[in-house]
Amino acid sequence: MPSPWVPAPVEGWELACERLVGALAGKRFCLLSGAGCSTESGIPDYRGGGTARRARSPIRFREFIQDELGRRRYWARSTLGWPRFRSAEPSRAHLGAASLEKGGRLTGIVTQNVDRLHTRAGAERVVELHGALAEVVCLDCGALESRDELQVRLLDANPGWLEQVVELAPDGDAELPVECVRDFRVCGCVRCGGVLKPRVVFFGEGVPVETVRAAYEHVDAAEALVVAGSSLAVFSGYRFVRRALERGCPVHVVNIGPTRADQVATERVAGAAGEVLERLAARLC
Repeated sequence: MPSPWVPAPVEGWELACERLVGALAGKRFCLLSGAGCSTESGIPDYRGGGTARRARSPIRFREFIQDELGRRRYWARSTLGWPRFRSAEPSRAHLGAASLEKGGRLTGIVTQNVDRLHTRAGAERVVELHGALAEVVCLDCGALESRDELQVRLLDANPGWLEQVVELAPDGDAELPVECVRDFRVCGCVRCGGVLKPRVVFFGEGVPVETVRAAYEHVDAAEALVVAGSSLAVFSGYRFVRRALERGCPVHVVNIGPTRADQVATERVAGAAGEVLERLAARLC
C-alpha cells in the first residue's frame, strides 16, 4: 500500500515549483481549479482549514426539490450569505490563471467553483463545471433571473433580514439556526410563480452532459493537466485526471493538503494556488 502523502518543507515546495515551471515550459495545459483558489478570496470551502469547526452537510438536490422547509431554509441562509459572497474579489490564483490564458499557455480552465471569479479576473475560456450562483432558474418554465435581482425581491419580502449577524459558509451560504427560518418568505418565478433554484449542480445532482463535454475538450487539447486548489474528493473533478492519464498526459497537482491524485501525479507542489499560479504566469508568459 502506498504511504500517505506528507507535506514537503518550504525548500521542498520551492524546488517542486521550479520543477513544475520546467515541466510546463513550451507546453499548453488545461487548468482544473477548485475551492483553494477561492479561499484566498475569503470564500470558505467544504474540506479545508476550519471545515471541522463549521462542518455540516450541504443541501442535496432531492431535499431542495421535495422538502419545502428545506428549500425555505436554503433561501433564508442564501439571502444572508449572498452579499458577502457577491463582493468577493478575484485572488492571485484567479489573476494568475487569467494571465496564463492571455499568454497562450492554457487550452482552457475547468473550475469546480460557483463564484465566477475566474471570469471576473478576465479569463474567457472557462467551463463552470458546477454552474454559477450568479443565476437562478425556474424549475417549472425554465426562465432565468440574475441572483442580484432575486436578492432584491427576497429582501423586499423579508424586511430586516440582513440585520442578523451570521458566519459565512461555503457556496454563498450562511450559518443559521433552523428555528429562525419558519417565517421566511420564499420568492417564486417572476414569469410563472414556479420554484426557483440556483443554477448550480447540487450534491446528488448530475453535471450536464454538454458541460462535461466542453471540459473534456479543454483536457483533450492539452499537453498537461494542472490541478490547483482541489482535493479532488468528488468524481466530478477527478474524472478529468483519469481522462488525462488515459491519454498519457502528465498531471501536476498544486494544493496545500493531500489530494486524490497524489499517487498518480507527475509533480506535486504543496503550496497555495495563488502563489504558484502567479509564479507560473510570471515565468511562462
